[in-house]
Amino acid sequence: MNLLLIHGPNLNRFGERDAAQYGSVTFAQIESLVVDETKKLGHGVKKFQSNHEGALIDFLQAESKNAHGIIINPGALSHYSYALYDALVDTKLPVVEVHLSDIKSREAWRRISVTAPACIAQISGKKEAGYSEAVAVLHQHLSKQV
Repeated sequence: MNLLLIHGPNLNRFGERDAAQYGSVTFAQIESLVVDETKKLGHGVKKFQSNHEGALIDFLQAESKNAHGIIINPGALSHYSYALYDALVDTKLPVVEVHLSDIKSREAWRRISVTAPACIAQISGKKEAGYSEAVAVLHQHLSKQV
């Protein structure tokens, strides 16, 4: 099975951002963690990051045909991008939304995710461990479909 790992705006700066919120793990370390976790389960992963909403949507439209599930951290787009929500729904794939910080305990505007309803799960506040959990959630979900 092939998974898509998608990161939104500013997430390429993990390891340089507010460590209290996001931890000290780098973007490259997060990607390596997901690759390692998916390999252990016999899955492939295609990675993508962009600071541009349209590029994320273009990637979903182009790559979802060859994928079985999606792990996405939309970053701030979670809170206002109905276009990204639509693109996730249109893939017809199971999606897990991940946030390193606990969005439910942050600013009021961060507590709402308009993209989460397109997902089978949302994992928040577990730092990089949330990505491992997302791989496991997708694996379990996809294994039931086989």
